[in-house]
Amino acid sequence: MDGLGRGGRTMIAAMAPRLDPRRWRFVLVQPDTAPQLLGAAIGTFREDEGVTAIVPADVAGELGIEGPDFARITLTVHSDLEGVGLTSAVSGALANAGIACNMIAAFHHDHAFVPCARAAEALDVLRALVAGA
Repeated sequence: MDGLGRGGRTMIAAMAPRLDPRRWRFVLVQPDTAPQLLGAAIGTFREDEGVTAIVPADVAGELGIEGPDFARITLTVHSDLEGVGLTSAVSGALANAGIACNMIAAFHHDHAFVPCARAAEALDVLRALVAGA
């Protein structure tokens, strides 16, 4: 946890990672699937190449959209959008365990999307991070 300021350490120590039981899929929104995907999305991001949506895996599957499924771990601590170190500490701990991680920062909380097959392990890694803060 090198490079963490006091605020970052405080956020990590107060973090209570929570695993969402649903499976999520990152998909590219196309005009013909936009109503279903955008209506079900928990997050979107516009890039030059198009719009990415994070949707329930079953919705993507019903539309014939393949891809890897991810588990969402919510870092149930009120994260400061100007705080330093939380994302780095979380993604670093997961990277050290060899677990892929896609971080999403929202207004109230940060969320880590990890491969479903490694969700329980990722949760253990994050709980160990909290214990060591």
